[in-house]
Amino acid sequence: MQERTCHYIGGQWVPSASDGGIEVFAPRDGSILATVPNGGVADADAAILAARGAFDRWAATSVGERIALLGRIQKGIKARGEEIARCITLEMGAPITFSQRVQVPSPAATFGLCAKLLADLPFEEQVGHSKVVREPVGVVVAITPWNYPLHQIAAKVAAALAAGCTVVLKPSEVAPLNAFILAEIMHEAGVPAGVFNLVTGYGTVVGEALATHPEVDMISFTGSTRAGARVSELASASIKRVALELGGKSAGIVLDDADFSTAVPAVVSNCYQNAGQTCTAQTRLLVPRARYDEAAALAVSAARGFRVGDPLLPETTLGPLASAAQLQRVRDCIVRGLADGASLLIGGTDSPAGSVPGGYYVAPTVFGRVAPESAIAQEEIFGPVLSIITYENEEDAIRIANGTQYGLSGGVWSASDERAERVARQLRTGQVEINSGYFNIAAPFGGYKHSGNGRELGRYGIEEFLEYKAMQFRPAK
Repeated sequence: MQERTCHYIGGQWVPSASDGGIEVFAPRDGSILATVPNGGVADADAAILAARGAFDRWAATSVGERIALLGRIQKGIKARGEEIARCITLEMGAPITFSQRVQVPSPAATFGLCAKLLADLPFEEQVGHSKVVREPVGVVVAITPWNYPLHQIAAKVAAALAAGCTVVLKPSEVAPLNAFILAEIMHEAGVPAGVFNLVTGYGTVVGEALATHPEVDMISFTGSTRAGARVSELASASIKRVALELGGKSAGIVLDDADFSTAVPAVVSNCYQNAGQTCTAQTRLLVPRARYDEAAALAVSAARGFRVGDPLLPETTLGPLASAAQLQRVRDCIVRGLADGASLLIGGTDSPAGSVPGGYYVAPTVFGRVAPESAIAQEEIFGPVLSIITYENEEDAIRIANGTQYGLSGGVWSASDERAERVARQLRTGQVEINSGYFNIAAPFGGYKHSGNGRELGRYGIEEFLEYKAMQFRPAK
């Protein structure tokens, strides 16, 4: 068992000021994997003061210096890629092939992209007799989730460092170990003392201390809508800038002219990626009422193709959920779907074949004939649970897709990109995949409505951490 007893503060590994640790469990079998510090108010304060002390110096560094540092961090992640992939698989349950293909390459690419974009980012421009400059917002607190742990860290930390901000990171206590590896990489890459700081602990203690601290200028949070609302409430007292990336209940719309044999399995695969623990997961499959039977058969067939098992085995395509609490939540949602009258086509609450004893596994589940207003069609489940919903016509599909509190992502399938785009333009979401268009780390990521505010990734993500200043000069005569 791994035991971490220190936070990374001011360029050093500092013993926690709080007693005790937080146990990190391995989802594959429920065993204790590690312990990390149960940080408190004093730890949060020390990290913030270190970041504040380093800010002026870091904000004054040249673009070239920041580019070089981001590049070294990217190389460090790549060099330890296999170690990080195994770490993430062990601490949050993603199949090892998925960790190798997505969980590690994505954060490495994000640091590299920020370095590349930084070279061409306009920090000054002349607007009439005004010089408009863009400056770092200040000390940034990054609070990150467990489902794509290092990717979400990179989306915030790389952009904030590129902008010239200093950072205090609080990763999820469910999957914090990858963040310690990143801190080691940061240290080896030569990040100046205080520019990057790592504190672990529970959100209700260390997270709230960070959110309310007067020396923090901005909070970038990814997590549940409920927790995001709490962060906003705490930050409002000191008028901090807040960026939120929250929940989703995305719809995959299959239009009547689409190739169902391609589109339906693609939506199922999107829903089940990372065991359904993806905020952009298309968990609602919208199909024409007249073609429900065809779509249901294709969805069940696709679900049967997923192999549940030990996430360390390369043949596993559906690993466990990240925690015992998440397992119970998903099972409760399945029970609620049955109680609301949805048809259970495959899966359910029983442990699936291939489960490792003690692990947090849910069978790939498909509900049919789901009412659009029912709980499983409205609430984010965060597990491998798909709801098939029928619609009457294109307008009805758009209405149903937009009929939740969320607006993070979605997908549209059609024989015509033009028709799919017409529908996509009417969806109140931050991203839309058109005919299997895939994720782009250079494009803005974020949502509408209760899915949050602000954007991450690409130049848009860097811009979130910048302030504008206008300097007016006397016009020449």
